[in-house]
Amino acid sequence: MPTSQSALFEEPERHAPLASRLRPQNLDSFVGQEHLLAAGAPLAKAIAEGNLHSFLLWGPPGVGKTTLARLCAGTAGAQFHPLSAVLSGVKEIRQAIDLARVGQGQGLRTVLFVDEVHRFNKAQQDAFLPHVEDGTITFIGATTENPSFEVNAALLSRVRVYRLRSLEQRHLVSILEYALSSQFPDLQLEEGILNALAISADGDARRALSQLEIANDLAFVSEQGARVVNQKVFEEIGQGSLRRFDKGGDAFYDQISALHKSVRGSDPDASLYWFARMLDGGCDPLYIARRVVRMASEDIGNADPRALELALNAWQVQERLGSPEGELAVAQAVVYLACAAKSNAVYMAFKGAQRAVSESGSLDVPDHLRNAPTALMREQGHGEGYRYAHDEPEGYAAGENYWPSEMGPVNFYRPVDRGLEARIREKLAHLRALDLAAQDKESH
Repeated sequence: MPTSQSALFEEPERHAPLASRLRPQNLDSFVGQEHLLAAGAPLAKAIAEGNLHSFLLWGPPGVGKTTLARLCAGTAGAQFHPLSAVLSGVKEIRQAIDLARVGQGQGLRTVLFVDEVHRFNKAQQDAFLPHVEDGTITFIGATTENPSFEVNAALLSRVRVYRLRSLEQRHLVSILEYALSSQFPDLQLEEGILNALAISADGDARRALSQLEIANDLAFVSEQGARVVNQKVFEEIGQGSLRRFDKGGDAFYDQISALHKSVRGSDPDASLYWFARMLDGGCDPLYIARRVVRMASEDIGNADPRALELALNAWQVQERLGSPEGELAVAQAVVYLACAAKSNAVYMAFKGAQRAVSESGSLDVPDHLRNAPTALMREQGHGEGYRYAHDEPEGYAAGENYWPSEMGPVNFYRPVDRGLEARIREKLAHLRALDLAAQDKESH
């Protein structure tokens, strides 16, 4: 007989963590992820109809990945077999497949749920493929990392990917209110503490419930005999700075991307916010300082060359003084770059030059541009016909060619009409006019 939904969701032991005791047993009690679970949404429809399919749940911790996997199995009346990629290997995978085959013989389907699937190596991930293909298992994986980088292409092509979002403050407040009424009915939270717990949880329901458990343990008894959690108790929970930041993961690269794009978009306030977020998450300030130097060259360039100098100075200050003094210098550079005139003309010109080099091969240096330190080299024509620019009118050898003869001039650098580059643009336009005049004179 198929396993009943109630059997899959037996009451956890009383000593289990609060998050386990309060795990939702149906979609009606699930909080958050409205983009996936609204009426008619693919995942909601699959769960409601018991329509099993293999998928990956990608999202931050504590947002309901395991719960959704259990709900999917439960509504379909399937066996639910969980594996942790942290603790399991190929041996455990084979054992799970054997159990699934036994279930098949009894007319049961099996959901194989793999938590932290990104921790499995390629060979371990490949071990699922034939069994997903032949229907022995319905594979559900959970990961906090970007599947594009952490899950191999063969497995990724056989599953759908659902992106879960961090829970909003209103979601966490709702979860905490339910936990209070159902688990701690005699516990009183002073005004503002509930919202403070929700904010401190940073989108993670598991963390919110864990903090509530700790608050319950630390609550004091008032003169009226009530158990109370006040601001002092909340501070004793000691969560500190726990904003999400993974040094090697998506949060890291997403936040440095947000900082870079805020600077490029000339928003100093947003730039400072993302800078502060990364520091708060534990990012090495020297990493940010190096990236700020990159921003100065890539996005400001010659529109304001002082930006690069200021960025380099900020990096040096951070190296010499460390935190927190050095961080102010980096913040100064971030704000200056955000406010500076923007130009990616040098960046684009350099990329164009690199592309031209890779496409044109090893073209010879023209004789007139070659070095001629010896008599033999001069006899070979090296340097012959070269015009020394300082001896020419305006210090410019109008009409001179500095390109390989097989290639000819290419316009890589196109200064923008902003900041100092506006003047550079005028200067280059004047020099090109001199070139045209010299060519006209030559042709006549």
